[in-house]
Amino acid sequence: MTMLGTAAKPAASPDEALLETAPNPHAGSAYLVRFTAPEFTSLCPVTGQPDFAHLVIDYVPSKLIVESKSLKLFLTSFRNHGAFHEDCTLLVAKKVIDAVKPKWLRIGGYWYPRGGMPIDVFYQTGEPPRGLWVPETGVPPYRGRG
Repeated sequence: MTMLGTAAKPAASPDEALLETAPNPHAGSAYLVRFTAPEFTSLCPVTGQPDFAHLVIDYVPSKLIVESKSLKLFLTSFRNHGAFHEDCTLLVAKKVIDAVKPKWLRIGGYWYPRGGMPIDVFYQTGEPPRGLWVPETGVPPYRGRG
């Protein structure tokens, strides 16, 4: 690990970002890890306007776990990245999958309205392992000001 304990800076783009891992100290157990990023930002690829989302990433580790500082820096690398909501959400999921090869992963991208319409994006790799407790994400649907 090269970022933990250092003054690392976010990469200029998600493609350049490094997602670091560590050995899973409980590789024989099926447990869920949740990362929540309530202030995720990217840019609209057409207008350049900022987009905001609340991401919830759940995964069941296999041999490796995600190092959280590198994940934060990876998510920050989207700040000046132009992409649609669907692309951003799946890029995050696929980067985690490529890095740690989890037993299971799901991501919920709860995007705030663009053009008056919220766009939520959900992805998972399959059925969760049998007997695994998978809590609700805790993110309510968008309700506007009411």
